[in-house]
Amino acid sequence: QVQLVESGGGLVQRGGSLRLSCAASGIIFGVARMGWYRQAPGKQRELVATITSSTSTNYADSVKGRFTISRDNAKNTVYLHMSSLKSEDTAVYYCNLYWPITRQDYWGQGTQVTVSS
Repeated sequence: QVQLVESGGGLVQRGGSLRLSCAASGIIFGVARMGWYRQAPGKQRELVATITSSTSTNYADSVKGRFTISRDNAKNTVYLHMSSLKSEDTAVYYCNLYWPITRQDYWGQGTQVTVSS
């Protein structure tokens, strides 16, 4: 059973920084593509960043230069370092694991990030 547990969300001032973590279990983490998505109130869920098993990364234009995704395969954990936060970054952030063998997506429960102005 695949489980993704996110942590690190919270309230931060505009311009501040925050680091999200997502710990995976029940799967061979090193093979999976990991990602972060977010959903703001009244909006669709959108891609924030992804990182492949070979650590190739991809970012939404809105976060390029401010967010960094990384992974630690020894800890089965993916991180999202967020800096220069803006009010429009306020959303629930979801961890995603894409398992290429079965082409399945798994999701965490989400963690709230609120940027105050």
